[in-house]
Amino acid sequence: MKTRVFLAALALLALAACASSPTVKTDHDPSVDFSKYRTYTWGMRPQAGSPLVQQRITDGIDARLQALGWRQAPDGQVTLAAHIITQQRQTLDTFYTGTGMGGWGWRGGWGGGMGMGTAQTTVRTYDVGTLVVDMFDTSTQQAIWRGTASGTVPSSPERVNAAVEAGLTKMFTGFPPGPAPAK
Repeated sequence: MKTRVFLAALALLALAACASSPTVKTDHDPSVDFSKYRTYTWGMRPQAGSPLVQQRITDGIDARLQALGWRQAPDGQVTLAAHIITQQRQTLDTFYTGTGMGGWGWRGGWGGGMGMGTAQTTVRTYDVGTLVVDMFDTSTQQAIWRGTASGTVPSSPERVNAAVEAGLTKMFTGFPPGPAPAK
């Protein structure tokens, strides 16, 4: 019984770590000189299930760009498009009880043979959310930068907000990319 409780607690800790640390990836066009951009406009704001989450994402992106000296303008040099994708996923969690390690191994070795034990498997359904932020040069309409943040969607609003902040912070670390290579 103690082993079962320990394994359940370990699984919960692993899930909590995943929820608070989104996976973030960025990509950009290496030929683009980001130092020439100073203004941006929203072409498409994220559509979230909650208008509060949507606003927090928009405000978070605005704050990060404005901290870099960019300003929002109706005819901005860069057009932003943000999308939110949510998918349901499932995992099978199996907990073993019974003979412990004595039931594993070969006869005469680890505990004298295969013992009888039980296994209980449960299906866990959870949501994975992905935020995609694309930037386009407004004049050429060419993609210049993409950031994605993906992670398990927490159940409480406080943890959702923390996950949004963590994802945006990771996404915009190192933004804008360095100068374009000399031609």
